Amino acid sequence: MTPPSHFTVVAPIAPGREPGLRAMLDTMNTEPGVVDAANALLPFAAFERLHFARFVILDDMTMGDLEVFGLPRPVLPQYLSFMGDCDGPARAQLAELVQRAGEGLRRIFSHCEGFDAAGDLLGWLVAHDLPVATRYVNWIGRTVRQVHEEAALQRALSLRVPRPATGGAQADPQATRDALVAFVRAEQAAGRLALTPPEPTPPGWQLRNLLHLIGIPAIGLVLAVLAIALLPLAIVLAVWAAVTLRRHERSDPEYCPRPDAAAVLAMQQLEDHDLSNSFTAVGAVKPGRFRRALVQLVLVLIDYAARHLFARGHLARVQTIHFARWVFLDDKTRMVFASSYDGSHESYMDDFINKAGWGLNLVFSNGFGWPRTAWLIKQGARHELRFKHYQRRHQVPTQVWYKAYPGLTLTDLDRNRRIRDGLERAAMNDAEALEWLGLL
Repeated sequence: MTPPSHFTVVAPIAPGREPGLRAMLDTMNTEPGVVDAANALLPFAAFERLHFARFVILDDMTMGDLEVFGLPRPVLPQYLSFMGDCDGPARAQLAELVQRAGEGLRRIFSHCEGFDAAGDLLGWLVAHDLPVATRYVNWIGRTVRQVHEEAALQRALSLRVPRPATGGAQADPQATRDALVAFVRAEQAAGRLALTPPEPTPPGWQLRNLLHLIGIPAIGLVLAVLAIALLPLAIVLAVWAAVTLRRHERSDPEYCPRPDAAAVLAMQQLEDHDLSNSFTAVGAVKPGRFRRALVQLVLVLIDYAARHLFARGHLARVQTIHFARWVFLDDKTRMVFASSYDGSHESYMDDFINKAGWGLNLVFSNGFGWPRTAWLIKQGARHELRFKHYQRRHQVPTQVWYKAYPGLTLTDLDRNRRIRDGLERAAMNDAEALEWLGLL
């Protein structure tokens, strides 16, 4: 298995350079919201391990919300962010990007403060690659190559499988399957189809993953033992945490005005050009040490669940997200959330409200202005209109967004995986063969 990785290069834009940067990023698209995968600056399609990538100008217009409640508005730079999801180590992907598209990357990042076009580009990118606080991958180990090969397999088989009108598949499903298996083997031998076996899982990744799997519960167990040993103190701390949380929830500002119509229209023009979309949002963490500590703890727990419990096709009950990440900015006073998902923006938000509203509250209730929650997971996103206003106001346009397999949803990817699994099985009974043929 090839583990996935992520990079999040973030750098402040030099004063006066933003208009030129926006114009340059626009040249990477064939039209707003539609990337040219072979563009001259960074031909994304040339990189066989790159699932998704985006360039985003992180211009947070909601920082003025702080002033509405008499809080100081910090002076923060505009950032350019370059994010990607790839197979294998992120540093290796960045090195390949530098090797094959270094000139284009230099032109893009020349708009950023402190960038030396003649310097070590890879070193600069690595130095500006921010740690990901929490990441989600729909199917850990599924590679770009696997997606393309299994899609080609599905297309080839769907053209040859007998349709119900002919009666062939229903009459003898095992014989039909055997004929299709023989066809695939012949196509592989001729070099027209490829089904590359998975690469061995790197031992270092396996060890780190195992340590993470047992390490977080081990820490929890130690804390539980200490709590039992120091029960009076533990009770006092628990009561203090509960009282403090409720005090914050009752007093923290809620600010969810209707978003600017022109800004929403501009973002909608970048959406729905494919079956999948991108989402990027940025906002302030609620002031104070309590909220800052709480959101870090929550993200550690969500990261654990995403790595070990929700790594095979779903995040809680949501099954439309390819990749997602949470990244802190500015000494953990702000946070960026970025995802790539199937369907429309509206259906994406409804999916979360109806299936994982408590999960939204768990993280984003620590964001300034979030709809008021109770006990961290109740209410909040359940106030549908306020939630939708909030997330649209914090969303920022994604200037350039690349997907390595346009036209394919996670439903397609899962179907194609099941087709391949069925093809590679030694034998099936009639019912199993008929079900497998139904996938085609």
